[in-house]
Amino acid sequence: MKRLWIPLPDRDFDVTEVAVPWKLARRAGHEVVFVTEHGSTRPAADPLLLTGVLFGQLGAEPEPAAFYNEMLESPEFASPLAWGSIDVRAFDALILPGGHAPGMRQYLGSRELQAKVAAFFALDRPVGAICHGALVAARAIDPSTGRSVLHGRRTTCLPKYMERTAYFLTAWKLGRYYRTYPAYVEDEVRESLARRSDFVRGPIELTHRGTDTDDSHAFVVEDNRYVSARWPGDAYLFAKRLLAKL
Repeated sequence: MKRLWIPLPDRDFDVTEVAVPWKLARRAGHEVVFVTEHGSTRPAADPLLLTGVLFGQLGAEPEPAAFYNEMLESPEFASPLAWGSIDVRAFDALILPGGHAPGMRQYLGSRELQAKVAAFFALDRPVGAICHGALVAARAIDPSTGRSVLHGRRTTCLPKYMERTAYFLTAWKLGRYYRTYPAYVEDEVRESLARRSDFVRGPIELTHRGTDTDDSHAFVVEDNRYVSARWPGDAYLFAKRLLAKL
């Protein structure tokens, strides 16, 4: 059994990008530890992803939503640790999930968490980042180099075309709900890399998602012990590839 940690904001994280890796890790017999800024209180996913973002669409698929409801009842989710208190050496792998709603900024912008993530990268143990989660890695600075921990690595993240499309489809109703920051995720992640070719966008996809039994529509990038993915549609393959590194 291995021990994984998943940091989260208090609210607004992506249902699928957390619940699917949690479910697959627990199914494989591993321990999952959730970590929030202050700990103790159970966090909450973006509610629109459970009800449907627009006209009942764009939310989580039924199976990941069911995993989320199961996760809500788990003791590890009910009592997260505080990210400032953890010793990263006590863990075998790290998962950085995404989400785009305003509450995500607590997690995406935390310098304290970024320092913990940089310390974990230095251990050369498996790390997975999906969607906006790649921003946490991009912003985590290796103190020995003064550069992002992604500098010199190949990665993907939420592609600009996906972020732009979701925003244009929903802005009339939800404003900047899909624009977490003024800069696109892809643009900021690209700036942290050593070479333009280190960013891998992957095939164009807006509708089809991978499942537990069919990875044909999913895409991930692997760079030694680091695994990255684009969006919730990649979550199953992302979790499988990361867990394989354990």
